[in-house]
Amino acid sequence: MRKMLSAVAVMLANMAVPAAAQVEVDVVGGISAPMPIAIPPMATPATQSTAAGNTDQLGRQVAEVVTNDLRNSGLFKPIGPESLRGVGMEQVTSPDFPYWGGTGAQALIQGFVRANGDGNLTVGCYLYDVFARTELTRAGFVVSPADWRRAAHKCADAVYTRLSGEGPYFDSRIVYVSETGPKNRRIKRLAIMDQDGANHRFLTNGQSIVLTPRFAPNQQQIVYMSYVDDQPALYVYDLGTARQRKLVSGASLTFSPRVSPNGQWVLFSMAQAGNTDLYRVSINGGTPQRLTTSPGIDTGGSYSPDGARIVFESDRGGTQQLYVMNADGSNQQRISFGGGRYATPVWSPRGDLIAFTKMGGGRFRIGVMGTNGGDEKLLTEAWGDEGPSWSPNGRVLTYFRSGQGAARADVWSVDLTGVNERRIPTPLDGSDPSWGPLRP
Repeated sequence: MRKMLSAVAVMLANMAVPAAAQVEVDVVGGISAPMPIAIPPMATPATQSTAAGNTDQLGRQVAEVVTNDLRNSGLFKPIGPESLRGVGMEQVTSPDFPYWGGTGAQALIQGFVRANGDGNLTVGCYLYDVFARTELTRAGFVVSPADWRRAAHKCADAVYTRLSGEGPYFDSRIVYVSETGPKNRRIKRLAIMDQDGANHRFLTNGQSIVLTPRFAPNQQQIVYMSYVDDQPALYVYDLGTARQRKLVSGASLTFSPRVSPNGQWVLFSMAQAGNTDLYRVSINGGTPQRLTTSPGIDTGGSYSPDGARIVFESDRGGTQQLYVMNADGSNQQRISFGGGRYATPVWSPRGDLIAFTKMGGGRFRIGVMGTNGGDEKLLTEAWGDEGPSWSPNGRVLTYFRSGQGAARADVWSVDLTGVNERRIPTPLDGSDPSWGPLRP
């Protein structure tokens, strides 16, 4: 996005916002009773043509994206924009509260889309408490026409954060493996999309199989495993240049990469002489540093948000279980004791939970536990759910689901209640999703 909090945003921020705010979402209880919230089409001071369509159409489209974001969170029951009357510019800052109260809405989102003389768009977003008849928050964004969806996600994030007290996550992206073809000849390509499935594009051509892509914190690099020339190895893909480079040279088998929170290191597994251990290497390449030395397979490492600790899976005790250690490999301790097998652990960006894949009874399910292994909770009940990845705010997980006996897989998400579960649309089958950080 070209320019956030532009001159118009500063103007909006400087206008008084009443301190009394009565409408709030109960993050837990909101799932069973989502908050009704009215979202009419965004107004426009004058219908003008832009590179993304005219401003009248964009006003409706922005409202639709905000509507879908809030509905998908599970905390809100949006009303509109298709079922609500339009709003004029004069009403954006002076809502007709009696009318909105009659719709059953507790909160109201109004805004505008305006074409600027320099070819950009200004999108304004206002949130109101319908009962108290007060403004709760406002935000303004100047974007290129190509980025109008980002402005809509930013608006939804502002509303979500104000009403739930949770951090934002709608303006973010997911990288995953797009799959097609028969089970024994799958074509697997890197693909990237917005968290709602929009703005989808392929990053690789499918000539080499790719697995386990992971975002770097700078959002400009993706680490992944690829079978270039049938040799499995780790690569770094640069989103700006569309170039890829090999990360570790001279190794027979490297896999399961993940970038450290400071963006300096890549944690990965390397198999040598019949043993698989965790290593780390600079994001720029170089000589790997070994972190584990136990017999068996140590893999699936993930850093804590502060970079001080690592959670990983190991079969050193006879079955796949989860272990935690310091970032230098010291103080290794097992934390999973719930029965069954555990895999693909990933530390929450909040630092309070670890998500994992639980295997038992012929099924794969997504679960979370405390960082010491306590308070284990399974969030999904399908036959083949695996590979969790956290949203930027640590409240939602994406993962992939495989049907029993079928080759296809789909990308899904679920929140920490385990109730709000949904499929994220992709053009083809999808696996190995990785949720990126919030975009600037």
